Amino acid sequence: MKKEKILNLFVGSNNQGKIKEIRDLLPKRVQILSPKDLNIKSPNESGKTFKENSFIKAKFFSKKSKMICLSDDSGIEIDSLDKLPGIYSARWGGKKNNFSLAIKKVYKELSKKSVNWYKKKQYARFVCALTIYWPNGKFVNVSGKVEGTISKFKKGNYGFGYDPIFIPLNKKLTFGQMNPKEKYKIDHRYLAFKKIKKFL
Repeated sequence: MKKEKILNLFVGSNNQGKIKEIRDLLPKRVQILSPKDLNIKSPNESGKTFKENSFIKAKFFSKKSKMICLSDDSGIEIDSLDKLPGIYSARWGGKKNNFSLAIKKVYKELSKKSVNWYKKKQYARFVCALTIYWPNGKFVNVSGKVEGTISKFKKGNYGFGYDPIFIPLNKKLTFGQMNPKEKYKIDHRYLAFKKIKKFL
């Protein structure tokens, strides 16, 4: 495939926090549209993995918009919860993707496993799968992940989703406490983005 630079891109997400992060990672010259601009609802995410769901969204939104589409599927895996919430990360927040609810559910599930769960390191990782899908059916699918642990309390107001409870390995701050520029240098989305930069 010729690596022609993408100038116009449809970002296949209805999550405004995610769109902002993707916008910040894209070259400034890339013009983006999102489902909100064209009033397109998200497809049913029936995949069993982040990569499958990322592909489902990218293909669906590309067909609907007739544009090159970039879709992200990402979430947090917590080892002591058998890697949940995983692909259900957004769904743990209910119909409105309320991540305060989702974080409460994480703490509730950890407490079910052990009342003193916070006395042991709770290993977890953020995973991001990205798919670029072209209207001619060509696609590229990559992923990135960052290892870390779960914080005993919510900390910080930056970012979105589970950022306030995730501490990357060898760091003291949660993603929610980190300046976005600092976070973008090490997070799962950035690591996945590095693999598709040649197209952008």
